[in-house]
Amino acid sequence: MLLILNVLSRVNKIFLRAAGWGVVAGMALISIVIPYEVFGRYFLGSGPYWSGELTVFTLVWISMLGAAVGLPRGYQIGMTFFVDRLPGGLGRLVRFLAHLVTLFILSVILVYGADQTLFNQKQTSSAMQISMAIPYLAIPVGAFLMWLVTLEQAMAVLFTGEKTPPRGE
Repeated sequence: MLLILNVLSRVNKIFLRAAGWGVVAGMALISIVIPYEVFGRYFLGSGPYWSGELTVFTLVWISMLGAAVGLPRGYQIGMTFFVDRLPGGLGRLVRFLAHLVTLFILSVILVYGADQTLFNQKQTSSAMQISMAIPYLAIPVGAFLMWLVTLEQAMAVLFTGEKTPPRGE
């Protein structure tokens, strides 16, 4: 089982590094598009018709990818005051059960997000005329990445007793 945990950890590291670069690229795109839109609107008299839509879609993507990137670093909201004070085995059980509940919720988000992505595949956005599957795809992709990270964390709690798997970052 530790071999599976190590493989999952390496896979997650690769996926999260790619997601991190996706967040950086998305932030760079937004930081270029918004000033361009403002400049066009106030100095040229009209802004690009597609900039608002592109900004919103990019924000959705970087939010979902950023949530996945932040998860192993502990950036999510957590109330661990009582769990941290539980005796070893009981605290470990509660942490593991919390990861199972999270895996269930992320599974629901993943399944329904994929369903919505497929459902909206033929719909096009009003300004950019792209398939709405592109912005909707951020939901199952982000949920899948968070699911993998949470699975790794659950396995780490179960097999090593650690609160979270070690990160060399």
